[in-house]
Amino acid sequence: MVRENLAIFIQMSTKVLNEKANDLIASLENCQICPRNCGVNRLRNERGFCHMGRKAKVYSYSPHFGEEGQLVGTHGSGTIFLSGCNMGCVFCQNYDISQLDQGQEVEARVLAGIMVRLQDIGCPNINFVTPTHFIPQIVETLLIARENGLVVPLVYNSGGYDSLDTIRKLDGIFDIYMPDAKYGSDELALKYSQAPNYTQYMKTAIKEMHRQVGDLRIEDDIAIQGLIVRHLVLPDGLAGTAEIVRFLSEEISKDTYLNIMAQYHPEHNACSFPELDRRITLREYHDAVQLAVDAGLTRGLVIF
Repeated sequence: MVRENLAIFIQMSTKVLNEKANDLIASLENCQICPRNCGVNRLRNERGFCHMGRKAKVYSYSPHFGEEGQLVGTHGSGTIFLSGCNMGCVFCQNYDISQLDQGQEVEARVLAGIMVRLQDIGCPNINFVTPTHFIPQIVETLLIARENGLVVPLVYNSGGYDSLDTIRKLDGIFDIYMPDAKYGSDELALKYSQAPNYTQYMKTAIKEMHRQVGDLRIEDDIAIQGLIVRHLVLPDGLAGTAEIVRFLSEEISKDTYLNIMAQYHPEHNACSFPELDRRITLREYHDAVQLAVDAGLTRGLVIF
């Protein structure tokens, strides 16, 4: 079988990929992989904010049909849910995965096997959900996965709280970046997600992601390379949609593929915040979409 739309990382020499992996793994000794710069020695399984040590931890993996249609195709996006998170969202809908440390630690060869298995059942991409704190382990795994035949594009599906220095080291590895742009306000990012200076880190990371892969490219209804940005609408405009769409339109590209999401509902500890203790209204969603349209952003929008 001849595959088209091969992952960009397979073009990287083994020497360069190995150097990237070794550099990233070494950085776990004084962990500064994400903006938190915890400084713990994860090589010795010391735990920082994300609660994760030397090995990657996987909660589940499967073809996922709930992602953007351009990632799903006919066989589902090959989604790997990684345990832990470098954010602490009070309304997290996957809090059992992100904050309760559920999952199983795996060796690099096991994670590589998962990736190849998802490819072999027809998934058009490998989609790492919450990869920020496991970037070294993922890159390390790619050496094995490539030897075992992995060739489909890789998706970086993060909360947007990413380090610019770390994202720069991923140049030539990920085909599709899919960060959240959760907040337009640092104050609310700190209050609801324990993420200091979120907007600065999110914006600089998205700029670098776009520099690497550009606007989203789609062939035969499948995304093959580029940037997808997700933005979850919160009650009473708390997500700061106006600032998010301004940033994307003026500082990234008016062709940015933007998924404005309407599925917010109170989860985890959201009930402790009266302003978050309800679903959004249809009007609130439509207002968010209209802000995007007014900013010249139309790719990816769904109106209902």
